[in-house]
This record gives sequence, structure tokens and C-alpha cells, in this order.
Amino acid sequence: QVQLVESGGGSVQAGGSLRLSCAASGTYCMGWFRQAPGKEREGVATIDIDSGGSTSYADSVKGRFTISKDNAKNTVYLQMNSLKPEDTAMYYCAARLYGGRWCTLFASHFSYWGQGTQVTVSS
Repeated sequence: QVQLVESGGGSVQAGGSLRLSCAASGTYCMGWFRQAPGKEREGVATIDIDSGGSTSYADSVKGRFTISKDNAKNTVYLQMNSLKPEDTAMYYCAARLYGGRWCTLFASHFSYWGQGTQVTVSS
């Protein structure tokens, strides 16, 4: 059983930064997803340990967000810079046991989910 423990959400003004953390072990593909009220859950970023740490990002966050993994701590981070009000959402950490071609930004490809952490960006 994979357990995901998230932390790091909060409130920030536009242009600010936040770093989300997700502790997990035994997984080879990790991702961050977000869901705003009234909207579908969308993929933000993934990191594929099976493929040497390759990453993928949603177009809306490219150049502003960075996903990384500290293998010694079994923790995945999402560094979010230049935050915009439209980044406001509940952010979820997700994991799957195997990476490769299924390590994508599609939520249906992930089996394990954290409880979510709220990110609010004010203008």
C-alpha cells in the first residue's frame, strides 16, 4: 500500500512562490495534479524515475513550475514560481508503481492519491 503525505500549500500573492512536498516510497512515477472549483482535475507535472527522472509539464506551467525528487528522502517536490491567480486550486500528489509510457499527465493512469493541499493565489 502506497501512502502519500503532502505538505506546503498556502496563500500567496501573484508573482510569489510556493513549494509543495509529497513523501512516498516504492513508486517510480510521481505526479502533481490540480482541481479548481467547478473544473476537471488536470495534470500539472510528472517525473518518471523509471526513465531516469524524465519530466513532463502542462503548457500552462512550463517555465514556472519544476518537479523534482529527492531519492534519499523519498520525497517529490513541486516548486511553483511566478504564481498566477489562475493557479489557485487544490493540488494533489499522485503515484503509480511503474513509469514508462503510462507516466503521463492523465489522472486515470495513477493509482494512488494524496489528500490534497490548497494553493490560493491572490491578485
